[in-house]
Amino acid sequence: MNRLERIYAKSKDLVEREIEGEIIIVPLTSGIGDLEDELFSLNEVRRDVWARIDGKKPVSEIVKELEEIYETDREKLTSDVLGFLGELEKGNS
Repeated sequence: MNRLERIYAKSKDLVEREIEGEIIIVPLTSGIGDLEDELFSLNEVRRDVWARIDGKKPVSEIVKELEEIYETDREKLTSDVLGFLGELEKGNS
């Protein structure tokens, strides 16, 4: 399956916390010594990606929605979105 056709859902093993206006995603399955390395701090684009992960829409639709918000190259935006989702997968495995 093409990565842009994949549909992601938020894992129950990840929790979201807002700290001083910043969204932090914390994997619940981390080892204590590795926890700091596995925290995800979300910049504006990542925050918008995270908000759109709903278990229903494919990555291509998320990219399309973000393309309407951000004035950037679609290829770069796609790369950024797929990179972030890959980091989430890696951190949650």
